[in-house]
Amino acid sequence: MKTQTEVLIVGAGPTGLALSIALHQAGVDHILIDRLSEGQNTSRAGVIHAQTLDSLAALGVSDELVARGLKVNNFTVRDRDKALLRLRFDALPSGHPYLLMLPQNITEQVLASRITTLGGVIHRRVTATCAEQDSAGARVTVNGPDGEQVISARYVVGADGMNSVVRQATGIGFDGGTYEDSFVLADVRLNWPLGQHEVSLFFSPAGLVVVAPLPGGSYRVVATMDNAPEHLSKSDVQAVMDSRGPQASNATDVLWSSRFRLHHRLANSYRCGRLILMGDAAHVHSPAGGQGMNTGLVDAVVLGETLAGVVGRNRPETMLDVYESLRRPAAARVLGLAGRLTDMATTLRRAPFIAPSRC
Repeated sequence: MKTQTEVLIVGAGPTGLALSIALHQAGVDHILIDRLSEGQNTSRAGVIHAQTLDSLAALGVSDELVARGLKVNNFTVRDRDKALLRLRFDALPSGHPYLLMLPQNITEQVLASRITTLGGVIHRRVTATCAEQDSAGARVTVNGPDGEQVISARYVVGADGMNSVVRQATGIGFDGGTYEDSFVLADVRLNWPLGQHEVSLFFSPAGLVVVAPLPGGSYRVVATMDNAPEHLSKSDVQAVMDSRGPQASNATDVLWSSRFRLHHRLANSYRCGRLILMGDAAHVHSPAGGQGMNTGLVDAVVLGETLAGVVGRNRPETMLDVYESLRRPAAARVLGLAGRLTDMATTLRRAPFIAPSRC
């Protein structure tokens, strides 16, 4: 691995991969590193929204993502078997008027394959330990297969998650907090009376549960749960369905599960000199609305265009401020919406439940 470049990207999750594609296409010299030995092998983020697919079309990956995913047009809020509110996506003013259900590991595979096609490399098992900068450039100390090295770059992009080493080096505040409630996320096999044509949000006194279809016939389940086990069993999923879902649902297998606490945080700034933030390094929030990975992917597309102008076409460095002016307000809006949805769900769980009536 070389030790000098125009742009160093720290983190090869979806946002780092997308930025690397954008820079390859623009002919900008860069290095992409990640501490993991391979990409994610679990599904985690499971939906790509219309605007995100429209943005990713410029990277040459939207068609492949669509081919690998499951198109869903309907979102329904339910009280057990009764539909309270229906939303449709097939009239969106978009080239992709639907929700695309696709596990994150497949999304990462598609992005990584595009990098390979463009002649790029993901340097894995390389961990950034500290970063510094001055007027001449930035330097990041890394540990990897070749031991400790220092990589010098004109700009360093932190795509390294909520505990970002790059953000810590900037001293930028990451204001917010942690929700009291715990959540579980699982991919399961279900005998599901609602089929694979809608994403369903159920409100009940027992708590919230979201059920969304995935390619291959499985379903993504996200639910509030007190004292959640580290790994959900089939009986755990069935108990959630029995207390919150439709009467005829039946869990048959758990493919993967995780428990987590929700954070809601937003970086006070997206740039400090030559150090730039995007994705979870800049904003984290509830999965309500399914916008986390999507917000980061659009960050990457916008930042890629901006860096291509500054590095590749000698535009003024002040252009980098345009990235923050566009993307931080967008993240703030997503953070606010996800927070309101999460507050509503957790408040309903603690209060006497009165189902909304249909108009």
